Parts: sequence; structure tokens; C-alpha cells
Amino acid sequence: MSSRREFIFSALASVGATAGLASCSSGGGVDSYENVADRTWRHGKPAAGDKAALLHELVRCATLAPSSHNTQCWKFRLEDDAISILPDLSRRCPAVDPDDHHLFVSLGCAAENLVQAALANGLMGHAGFDAAGGNLLRVALEPTNPVASTLFQAIPERQSTRGEYDGRPLARQELELLERAGNGHGVQVILLTERQAMERVLEYVVQGNTAQMNDPAFVEELKQWIRFSGDEAVRTGDGLFAASSGNPSLPTWLGSLLFGLFFTPKSENDKYASHVRSSAGIAIFVSDDPGPAQWVETGRCYERFALQSAALGIRNAMLNQPVEVPTLRPQFADFLGIGKRRPDLVVRFGRGPKLPSSLRRPVQAVLA
Repeated sequence: MSSRREFIFSALASVGATAGLASCSSGGGVDSYENVADRTWRHGKPAAGDKAALLHELVRCATLAPSSHNTQCWKFRLEDDAISILPDLSRRCPAVDPDDHHLFVSLGCAAENLVQAALANGLMGHAGFDAAGGNLLRVALEPTNPVASTLFQAIPERQSTRGEYDGRPLARQELELLERAGNGHGVQVILLTERQAMERVLEYVVQGNTAQMNDPAFVEELKQWIRFSGDEAVRTGDGLFAASSGNPSLPTWLGSLLFGLFFTPKSENDKYASHVRSSAGIAIFVSDDPGPAQWVETGRCYERFALQSAALGIRNAMLNQPVEVPTLRPQFADFLGIGKRRPDLVVRFGRGPKLPSSLRRPVQAVLA
């Protein structure tokens, strides 16, 4: 999962707003971002006995999971007693994710949402990864007593909040809940809350960010997934909406211009420094084995961590540069002292204000 890197608009944002250029919807038949976001981030209520509607609602809950650059790199195949999640390779991000690590982590996040939503609707989900069958993730469903877990209730509240937090430490009990949620089969979450250790992580973030910012392919790929205006976000239903990163919503032509002018290594590194230093801690997800099956499990563990965070009123966001740059990853692993295990995800967390939520494509668009 990438950090959904924000860009800098401060120099001309006020000019654009004064000129009436910044808006979340221009009208003309396009539904407003706010209306679409309200319809997206909610719990649905399928009619009792309507199996097709229930399966569609489970898929919709699954799509509320995070994905790299909000690409929504998944397809869902419906069966009578199962839902399979397939990788949508047309939505790969080869510059930032050449081995599809983040793609399979994203599938795991979707699977965890699906399992939590199924249980709330009286179905027990059993997820199994089928490498021989096209790297699909099949979630078998069997009837059980419905249980609306704390994690299920938090699905509409979960957000990758890419802004500053309040810097206050979390209670020990909260850290224990986050750690419990983030551990899994072959996956361990390491929580760093000491300032010296967090500064060391920041050093790796800056190194990785500088390398990525000097890679034209990375910058171009990121720009393709940015949605500068609310209208553009509504039209595509995917990507990184500018306002979700705390930036103003602008017409695409102006956003593209400002992106090229102000998206620089220094501005991004300064932003990451303020983000890390305003956080309560950093969570690092580490896995035992390489390969898609383990990455899916990492995604499930991260999503439980993110849902537990949301249930506690805690924000989180990715800082994945140390694990995305291949030459930096082994050095980062040495710093962590994890031996041959792979550091999969780097996540900062803390309390802070919620930002506008990203959008999702409709269920029909993600059915196989």
C-alpha cells in the first residue's frame, strides 16, 4: 500500500479559491462529491431473504478497504456459497509496486472487510488463497449467528488520514488492542513509540521518498491516479482525491500545473517530517515468507489494525517508502533487526481530524 503521497498547492491555492476555481462539483448533472461520499461510506441494509442483494452488499463493504493509490485493483466473482476476489492486473502500479506486493495486500484488506461484513449478516467467511487457480482469494460462506463486531461497525469510519495528528501518546491499553489486531499467521506488527526510533524511521522515509521523487516513472504513475477536483473524483470513483490529502480541490488543468511546480523532494520530505513528528507512533508489519499468499495475510492484518484504530478514534496513514525502494528495504530490515523476514508496510498512527474520504466505483464495475 503506498502512502497516497500528497502534493503542495499552497502558493496558488488561495488565488484559485478566490477566482472560484476550487470546487467539489461544477453542477451540470454531475452529482456532488459530498453526496456521493455520504452514499459510499455507510452500512447498507439488504432486504431480508434477498441473497443477491446480500452478496452485493458484502462486495460493497469489501470495496471500502484501502488499496494502493486507491486503484481498487480487485474483481469479485459471486457464487452461491462463496465470493472470490481476483487481482485486476489492469490496475497495477508497476513503478511503485513492480512485484505486485501492494496489489495482493490490497486484496487481503478487501477480504478482511468482506469477512467482517459477512459475520454481521449471519455468514461465517473462510478465506483461502488459490495460487494455482489464478492467484484468487476465495471466501467460502456458511450460515452462522450474526455478530456485528467492533471492526465491522468501524468500516465506514476507517480512513487513510494523510494529515498532521495531535502528537499525543496513546494509552497502553490502546496500543495492546492495535498490536493484537495487527498480528496474524506469519505476520507480526512492531509498534514504535519512542521518538528516537521514529526519527530513525523518518530517515529511511526521506531516503526512499527522495529516490522515488527522482524517478520520472514513479512521479508520472502517481500523477495519473490523482483526482484534482471533486468532479473528477466522482466521475472515476477511484484515485487519490486532492482534498483527501488536505489540499484544495482544483480544476484538473490547474491541479496538474501546480503539481509540476510544487511537488518537489524538499516539500514532500518536509511534509513527512511534520507527519511523523505529529504521530503517536509507527507500526511496521513484518512477514515470514515472500509471495502473494503471505501478502494477502499482511493485508488482512493491516485492515484489522486500521479498523481497530478507527473504532478507537485513531487515524493512520502509510509511510511505505522504506519498503517500496528495493535497495533500501534490506537496510530497513537490518535496522528493525528482523533477519530474513520482509518489512511489508510502514504505518503512522495518532489522533487527528478526519479529512474528506476517497470514493469507490459501484459494485457492478468490480464484478467479474
